[in-house]
Amino acid sequence: MAPGPEMRASDGDRDKIAGVLREHYAQGRLNSEEFDERLEQLYSSKTYGELARLTSDLPDVDLRRLPETSPEPSDWRMKGRRTQRRGVAAMWATWATASGVNWAIWLILGVTDGFDFPYPWPLWVMGPWGVVLLLTTFVTGVSDKSNR
Repeated sequence: MAPGPEMRASDGDRDKIAGVLREHYAQGRLNSEEFDERLEQLYSSKTYGELARLTSDLPDVDLRRLPETSPEPSDWRMKGRRTQRRGVAAMWATWATASGVNWAIWLILGVTDGFDFPYPWPLWVMGPWGVVLLLTTFVTGVSDKSNR
């Protein structure tokens, strides 16, 4: 059953129309004022008829055959960067925890041996691992402010 003009539209339907309007704006069929005005009307629209009026003067718009919208490519990149930053932060947290545990063991050994502290072997644990993490952080560009 095809939806009638008085049938209520969903958020997904409005998102599809927003994608169509963006495409027509990108192709130059709408100027920025028209685009902004139609977007305002779009998000206050309640029925299929109101949605159809927004695109009635634009070519090739069939509301029933519109593809599902997906996030903009820049949205995917931003999500990937956030995930990458969280991953690098988790690696640094793991490094800090392991280093802290090693230094605590070293300290306990030194104190229990009458303050005769052994060779600072935790440096061999945290040094190479820290260098690898540092290189990973800078090579992936996670610390670069232009990625945020």
